[in-house]
Amino acid sequence: VQLVESGGGSVQAGGSLRLSCAASGSIPGSTCMGWFRQAPGKEREGVATISSDGKTGYATLVKDRFTVSRDNEKNIAYLQMDSLKPEDTATYYCMADYGICRGVHARYNYWGQGTQVTVS
Repeated sequence: VQLVESGGGSVQAGGSLRLSCAASGSIPGSTCMGWFRQAPGKEREGVATISSDGKTGYATLVKDRFTVSRDNEKNIAYLQMDSLKPEDTATYYCMADYGICRGVHARYNYWGQGTQVTVS
């Protein structure tokens, strides 16, 4: 599975960005996709996950501000980020794995190269 993110950039606090993740390769019918992020000097943390059936999970810090979605036909996952805060600044990584999602604290196997989000 190959993952390619896009949509990062710089935005002022209170603004919005939408990230996209295109998956290609051997993708079975049931996959988990989602987003993690890593700020400088911090560990990578889970942000949001979404299963093939649309069930979602969010980290507490982003719940009610971020929305994860996916297009199963196109194998694309999205992360809509609203009301962005400076502490949301990080490199955002798309992830995928076979089967159902196991929460934002689980480990997953496939990762994109990351896209930078900077909130000032």
